[in-house]
Amino acid sequence: MLNPLLRGHIVLWLAGLLLVGSELAAAGEYSQPVGQDYPKNLYWGDTHLHTRNSADAYSLGNMNLTPADAYRFAQGQPVTAHNGMRVQLRRPLDFLVVSDHAEYLGGYYRFNVGDPIVTDTAAGQQWKGYLEEGDPDKLIGAFVNSMLDPENHFAFPERVRRLIWQDVAQTADDYNKPDRFTALTGYEWTVAVEGNNLHRVVIYKDGADKVGQVPPFSGQDSLDPRDLWNALARYEAETGGEVIAVPHNGNLSNGRMFPATTLDGEPIDADYARLRARWEPVYEVTQVKGDSESHPTLSPDDEFADFENWDWDNIGRSAPKEDWMLAHEYARGALKLGLRYEAELGVNPFKIGLIGSTDGHNSISTPEEDNFFGKFPESEPGIERTLNAMANDRLWQNWNIVASGYAAVWARRNTRADLFDAMKRREVYATTGSRIRVRFFGGWNYPANLVDRPAYLDVAYGEGVPMGGDLTAAPADAAPTFIVVAAKDPDGANLDRAQIVKGWLDKEGVLQEKVYDVAWSGGRTPHPETGKVGPVGSTVDLETATYDNSIGTADLAVVWRDPDFDPAERAFYYARVIEIPRPRWTAYDAVYFNLDLPEEIPLSVQDRAYTSPIWYTP
Repeated sequence: MLNPLLRGHIVLWLAGLLLVGSELAAAGEYSQPVGQDYPKNLYWGDTHLHTRNSADAYSLGNMNLTPADAYRFAQGQPVTAHNGMRVQLRRPLDFLVVSDHAEYLGGYYRFNVGDPIVTDTAAGQQWKGYLEEGDPDKLIGAFVNSMLDPENHFAFPERVRRLIWQDVAQTADDYNKPDRFTALTGYEWTVAVEGNNLHRVVIYKDGADKVGQVPPFSGQDSLDPRDLWNALARYEAETGGEVIAVPHNGNLSNGRMFPATTLDGEPIDADYARLRARWEPVYEVTQVKGDSESHPTLSPDDEFADFENWDWDNIGRSAPKEDWMLAHEYARGALKLGLRYEAELGVNPFKIGLIGSTDGHNSISTPEEDNFFGKFPESEPGIERTLNAMANDRLWQNWNIVASGYAAVWARRNTRADLFDAMKRREVYATTGSRIRVRFFGGWNYPANLVDRPAYLDVAYGEGVPMGGDLTAAPADAAPTFIVVAAKDPDGANLDRAQIVKGWLDKEGVLQEKVYDVAWSGGRTPHPETGKVGPVGSTVDLETATYDNSIGTADLAVVWRDPDFDPAERAFYYARVIEIPRPRWTAYDAVYFNLDLPEEIPLSVQDRAYTSPIWYTP
């Protein structure tokens, strides 16, 4: 029996509920905010990581760490790196895509251990000849040639590709733990036409039962992205599954990532635009091979456009960079071009959300400055790595590589379906290595004090759209208002400022852009003419590779109205949130290994977040 006192409390409580319920019934229906079904959770992951199953990774030293090792490490379990160090993430990831190259997927390892599945193929016999000739370098050459010329090499038979692929998909299933850790199946379509990067990571929503039915479409099948998109359509038609492609490193494409013409030289048309918009909803804007948000040549009035730019040549190092190429390589240039194509073709081919990832090739996902483990095994921490070149002197100096980045996803649950759907609707953003928490919304009627309300998200979603969304049909005499709410990485640097980047197609058909400082730390005053806020300062001590959070702020929140809005002009807006300076990974190496580095090597960095855009269409 219930205690009489407790029973009395329950009776009073129930009576109160009945009274409140009757009052609400008289006033009309009532829905509590907690019942809103919008994404409330933020998940952190890497959608681009290579293991020993990738031909280049294996031939350049990653002969031990498997996809299973990559999943275990991402979940927070320790592994032994190639340099002998025992490594473990202090903050595990929420999700991971192991995206090994489709070209010779798993083949180099299987060949080395004498697996007849590979050694008995024409490719395996060719490789055996290379070794008998005493020229093992031809093995990596075979992989490189597969990116450049699909007819100048032997590919694996489909039965071999299918068996290896089914093993890859099953491994992802084995490590997928809904609501705890998501392992998404993926691969990389690896193409470099004339040395120009066209790489895409392909990500599946499905499990091995569907994914395993169709082996990856590789660069050995075709060098044309349109053929890849058609192959993805066939996969969905045959299996009932879902899949997307994520381009990356436009900065190494010499103008081919967001092109004006197709691979066969024809101007892109509405069919191309529809295909690309359908299959490529997001773009990997930052990773170890440079940041691809913007460039000082494209954005001369943007003092933050020079972040970790790689702008010397293409991925094949076969042709120098020219200024005209940049608009077709960087995300901001592509977003602007997309407005023009939409006006001309009726479809925006470059309507991309933004994510970051690593492109690490050592099975170890470490995108932060103070735990960066390089790209290849040879660029893992060591006294030589900073001054040596990547990939046995074939590529760039190691000090150029970037400790980047993260894919941040707003979703309801940590499952394959929820994360994949968020990517398709572009409710995602990129960071360059910090876990900065950012919300970004656009609408027509947000009140100026909305961010001060505890339940502001109910209004933000209810009366507008989140990052990745669209605004249309501007009300008379209205301008769009945007919400930016940002919080520092709890284990990282304070925030310097929040900005909104706007691009638009003006009435004369000219593409324009402007960067607005909308919230900032400290008592700084914007310049009366430019509206820009001065530098935040720096607390970085290079002698000890340390900094402190005595400047900056833990959070920023603002409702901002576009003061230059024209309802007749197409536009996009995205938020960029920038941290205060802190030591770059090269500074940590310099202190740990007692190095005297050349002055050209940067030692501090201001990490940042880039949200997916919100588009306005008249």
